[in-house]
Amino acid sequence: MKVAVIGCGYVGLTTGAALAYLGHEVIGVDKDESKLDLLMKRESPIHEQGLGELLKDDDCGITFTADTAGAVADAEVIMIAVGTPQKENGEANTYYVEEAAREVAAGLKDGRSYTLVIKSTVPIGTNRRVAHVVRRALAERGIEVWVNFASNPEFLREGMALRDTFYPDRIVVGAESPEAVEALRRLYRPFLEQTFEPPIFLPRPEGYGLPPLITTDPTSAEMIKYASNAFLAVKISFINEIAGLCDKVGADVTEVARGMGLDPRIGSRFLGAGLGWGGSCFPKDTAALLAVGTEYGYTMPIVQAARDVNARQRLLILEKLQAALKVLRGRTIGVLGLSFKPNTDDVRESPALDVIRLLSERGAHVQAHDPVAVPRAVEALKGLEVEFKESPYEAAAGADALILATEWDEYRYLDLKELARRMRNPVLVDGRNIYRREEAEDAGLTYMGVGR
Repeated sequence: MKVAVIGCGYVGLTTGAALAYLGHEVIGVDKDESKLDLLMKRESPIHEQGLGELLKDDDCGITFTADTAGAVADAEVIMIAVGTPQKENGEANTYYVEEAAREVAAGLKDGRSYTLVIKSTVPIGTNRRVAHVVRRALAERGIEVWVNFASNPEFLREGMALRDTFYPDRIVVGAESPEAVEALRRLYRPFLEQTFEPPIFLPRPEGYGLPPLITTDPTSAEMIKYASNAFLAVKISFINEIAGLCDKVGADVTEVARGMGLDPRIGSRFLGAGLGWGGSCFPKDTAALLAVGTEYGYTMPIVQAARDVNARQRLLILEKLQAALKVLRGRTIGVLGLSFKPNTDDVRESPALDVIRLLSERGAHVQAHDPVAVPRAVEALKGLEVEFKESPYEAAAGADALILATEWDEYRYLDLKELARRMRNPVLVDGRNIYRREEAEDAGLTYMGVGR
């Protein structure tokens, strides 16, 4: 099928490249010249496992352009995957989605039929709003075009986005017309039936079953996306709240989570206590869900509590530091990890950056390391006195304490004795509970975890 993907960000680029690998004729559209320059050279502008290799794969025939009208004219399926930044009141801003819809409408051909898919995470009712924008633009052009509209939310995890694209848990399609459902069924058939040859660097997971295609109305599809992310955010905040009580009573939250997770009604995923959640999805989507509730006069105290607990986690880490060091002003604190999670360079709403800002406010000097996210962190922390180091050991050198903020695999295998040797005060705050207390203490470190 001929596919145009409007927006080559995290979702659009990953989805477009995977569809091109399946054999679809995909054109990616983006207005960012620096990003387009990289894409034209088959280089990924974002750090996402396997994406660089996929773009260079001979079987991935995706092309790129800045011309929306030219890209959509002959397409069968058009996906809008542009950003929806957060407004001051928490709502998702659909300005770029509507602008993309107008540009799409300007390129559609008279007498043709298309399926227009909203891939961006958007407020409830956006599908209807986009349909209105497109139909009005077509009426102004005085042409007759048949456009079938669909909502097709993404459920990609940063750092595992390609895996989640090729081997999804489910594919959700919200549409009023059978034609739109059928078009997306054809588009995704290789994923649904797993008939494709997997990329050599991304083998099919052992025991992976065929994913279901969930077809529903557009409003329910939009709600599925928000409700899914809100639930996961609540689950993480719940275990963090339990971790706080574990600290008080002397329990180990890692053991508590293990015991809870063995119950199939609960499950073990997203029960890792620590600094809390961040990134481009959970903070924005929970805020947007609360904003929708406010719009309809409906309170959502559980979702609000999840956000409150998440914000508190950053402060709890500072409380642990103050308990060990008493005074933070003038202290040197090392921070390991800057991205909001491992295997990505995304620092949006990163707990690590929040902690660094809080430390700076209290007069501490910060020296930090991350395997890939330093360039983005430098931009995000502009104006703060932060030293960025080439290695974890340099971040620990002369430090009064070290905070493990992001659980990169390379941090799991550090020489803890060498870390302790390099530090002024060998205090380790394990913000992700990846180390064993006994191992850390044997290395000469004063160990503090979260809920342990």
